[in-house]
Amino acid sequence: MEKNNINIKNRKARFQYEIIDKYTAGIKLAGTEIKSIRQGKAGIAESFCEFHKGELYVINMHVEEYSHATHFNHSPKSERKLLLNKNELRKLEKQVTHSGLTIIPLRLFINNRGLAKLSIALCKGKKLHDKRETIKDRESKRKLDRVKKEFNN
Repeated sequence: MEKNNINIKNRKARFQYEIIDKYTAGIKLAGTEIKSIRQGKAGIAESFCEFHKGELYVINMHVEEYSHATHFNHSPKSERKLLLNKNELRKLEKQVTHSGLTIIPLRLFINNRGLAKLSIALCKGKKLHDKRETIKDRESKRKLDRVKKEFNN
């Protein structure tokens, strides 16, 4: 079996949120949705997760329509159910409702069995000064790497 190297990341998440805890969840998908994801035609940049009646759903995850499908194609921005065990769901729901935290998708990938998985994180939103500090750290690291490179050459 060929190795799937689909790895769609949410690059804004680490900048906008402080990550507290990570989980890996399965996704309930239609046939045309998994085919589009395997072609790499999905995006999770603006997506987030919400609870509806004790179940966790990913909202705003964009999966392009499958090009070879008939009229049975899926809608690109529909809610998709995430598959976690009951204890994890209960723990996450308690954290979200009582602490005011949010659940953000970090990356969408295909595991070695060919199943689509979503790496999600329990996050707390960063304040403006935290974001500035992150930018400052990134720039100082970049300068340090540049100096090291010049010194080695």
